[in-house]
Amino acid sequence: MAEINRIQMIVFDWAGTTTDYGGVAPSVVFDRVFREEGISLTKEEINAPMGMEKKAHIRALLASPSGDRQWKERYGASWTEEDVERLYEKFEGILYQMVAEYSVPIPGVVETVRQLREKGLKIGSTTGYTSQMMEQVLPRAAELGYEADCVVTPDVTGASRPTPFMLYECMRRLNVYPPRAVVKVGDTVVDILEGKNAGAWSIGILTGSNLLGLTRAEYETMAPEELAQRKQKAAERYTEAGADLVIDSIRDLPAALEELERRMAEQEAAH
Repeated sequence: MAEINRIQMIVFDWAGTTTDYGGVAPSVVFDRVFREEGISLTKEEINAPMGMEKKAHIRALLASPSGDRQWKERYGASWTEEDVERLYEKFEGILYQMVAEYSVPIPGVVETVRQLREKGLKIGSTTGYTSQMMEQVLPRAAELGYEADCVVTPDVTGASRPTPFMLYECMRRLNVYPPRAVVKVGDTVVDILEGKNAGAWSIGILTGSNLLGLTRAEYETMAPEELAQRKQKAAERYTEAGADLVIDSIRDLPAALEELERRMAEQEAAH
């Protein structure tokens, strides 16, 4: 086992954290699928459950006050599991066709991951995408310079975030323990919960995140005051979910890990 006060593995999320600036692909497809059903949801409503396994995300949208009301108005009855299955099949079909386009690494990812590997850290990853969807994502991301040592999807573990089982599977495959030697890095509330439920550290990223909910163009053209307010709100949501640290961009991760190792050393000294 490695030194007790050393981080051994980083477990990244995919869309909105390492690829797909803003986590746009799932949002675009959810919007299209629901509009085709006559249901209009805001970007904020669509993004609220982001990071969950996609069938669970569809259930959350249908159960939301707006989704539930519009569905009953449109169909004269409550939604059923058959509706969930039908919407999911449509969602999966559209996303499968377009997800590769959205698999470009977010600025700073390739360089930062290289730095982490040079320090001897293992790179795990978990996602709300299925293994079939990831077959489209992985080659494109690798072509552009980003690969993880381990990719775990909800269909492999039978459980999605916020449960810790995908993260535990990364630990098992890469032979890393205890959980306090692991840091979960993500861009949604359920990413933070996944890490905390596993007994690991959790870090939320602002720039490029689904939680911030901005495309790259929106981010770059937004008035500094408004951007700062949005970042503050997103940071508060991460912290409320239990994040140990919130960083502005993935480039800040090496310094954040040093801070966590300092805390680990302090905790050890206190015992």
